[in-house]
Amino acid sequence: MFDSWRNKKSKSTVSSDMVSKQRRYDSLVRALHADIYRFAYWLCGDKHIAEDITQETFLRAWRSLDSLKDEKAAKAWLITILRRENARRFERKQFNYSDIEQEFIEDTFSGSSEEHAEQHLIQRQIAKLELEYREPLLLQVIGGFSGDEIASILDLNRNTVMTRLFRARNQLKDVLEPPKHRGQSNG
Repeated sequence: MFDSWRNKKSKSTVSSDMVSKQRRYDSLVRALHADIYRFAYWLCGDKHIAEDITQETFLRAWRSLDSLKDEKAAKAWLITILRRENARRFERKQFNYSDIEQEFIEDTFSGSSEEHAEQHLIQRQIAKLELEYREPLLLQVIGGFSGDEIASILDLNRNTVMTRLFRARNQLKDVLEPPKHRGQSNG
């Protein structure tokens, strides 16, 4: 009789733990799916690949959810998993590259067509940045991470991250700013 009571209690505890894990996971997906997908898209530039990488990221997150101790670090934890998934895709597959311009996600944008064109131009220019500059910039702009957090995610020195962010912004400014405004003095 004691053994059957213990088995029922054990099954009840396991069931309760699974429900708790599922709720925690569902909460994580609801809160961060859009951000993780957006970052995946910016990394790979392809809607379908971004969906696959995002799905694989959350699958791996489910498997290792118990290793996430601090809920405040969930976004950085998921970005790290996502980056590894993106790297795995290059390890698994040889890609056929073409000269076709990347397709971009159309954000819901309520501004004028001129503002929309400007936003599209900025997206295209960011996509053209080398990965070492694009990735920290996207983590800051899209992910909202600080320099220290980006350094931790990318496993880089904070000064390296800050330099890459500075260079990324300067490269964008050089492309986006009209030449007549460059180098003018004040006065």
